[in-house]
Amino acid sequence: MFSMLIPMDFWGDIGNAFNSAMTPLYWAVSGILVGFHSLLTFFGMNPAWGGTWALSIVLLTVVIRTLLIPLFVRQINSSRNMQLLAPKQKALQEKWGHDRERLGQETMKLYKEEGVNPMASCLPLLLQMPIFLSLFYVLNSVSRTPDQPLGYFFQSNPELAQSLHNATIFGAQLSATFLPMQSGFGPTQWVTATLVVLMTIVLFITQLQLMRKNMPPEALTGPMAQQQKMMLYLFPFMYLFMGVNIPIGVLVYWLTTNLWTMGQQYILIHNNPAPGTPAYVDWEERMRAKGKDPDEIAARRRGAKKKPAAGPSDPTRVARQGASSGADAASGASPEEAPKVQRQVISRQQPRKDTRAQRKK
Repeated sequence: MFSMLIPMDFWGDIGNAFNSAMTPLYWAVSGILVGFHSLLTFFGMNPAWGGTWALSIVLLTVVIRTLLIPLFVRQINSSRNMQLLAPKQKALQEKWGHDRERLGQETMKLYKEEGVNPMASCLPLLLQMPIFLSLFYVLNSVSRTPDQPLGYFFQSNPELAQSLHNATIFGAQLSATFLPMQSGFGPTQWVTATLVVLMTIVLFITQLQLMRKNMPPEALTGPMAQQQKMMLYLFPFMYLFMGVNIPIGVLVYWLTTNLWTMGQQYILIHNNPAPGTPAYVDWEERMRAKGKDPDEIAARRRGAKKKPAAGPSDPTRVARQGASSGADAASGASPEEAPKVQRQVISRQQPRKDTRAQRKK
């Protein structure tokens, strides 16, 4: 019955539509790879060596992550704003926890008032995913069908597709995967396992650094904190299961982008941490040790201007100084004696007490 409702070629049409939509990315990925490969070959590197192709993939990653820096900054700012809203969200939870519908309405109202978009933190990941998929499909096509590769620059240069297919690093082809093991546990499995383990360690350190250094204490409690802790251990295991079917060339890209993320996050946490976090306390201590005012720096980053002190042209200050000078001149007192003279004037304003005999008269 189900097969009668869906045509037999439905999934084929979906696949063709997907490939058509991804074709520009296939062209871009293949073009950048071929371009860097030609550049490295121009500087004397062996064009058939796997290291040349691996370095081309690393440079491709650098280009992609550089283009995504503005989105990463937006993601971090969105995550930081969500962290700063944690106390208000907790108050809404305590007030409307019994009414899920009202809690959702009040939460969305809070997001709107504060100008926070919870989905903004997922935007860089969503935009990077098509690039990752395009690189995966290009390298996968080169590894499985080098005579029919994806990407215009590989299609127009079949010898380059064959070169990437046969390129080896540490005895393993960049187009090979951990499974299937055709000849036992060999160089391909060693290289794949090493890359997967390194990816897992880097991802774990990155998530642990974010949770321990750049999250306020209140964000580490409650259901959301438990979910984050689960993801801290779940994602590395997902890497272990997914990595066995991914070409080594894609693993090189994946490891490089994870290292970039870890370094980029460390620089951000070290220099511009979220308020109310352990990293922010460390940053304040470093700023004070350098003789700088952390509050003034934080206000300048938020775009707020520190309230200026009253200067010589301040009308209020001038008026006060004029009044003070007039009082001093009237009393003939020096500036040091002005407070005493003022107390004397105030005491003379009090009515004198008459004696009892005077009051009877």
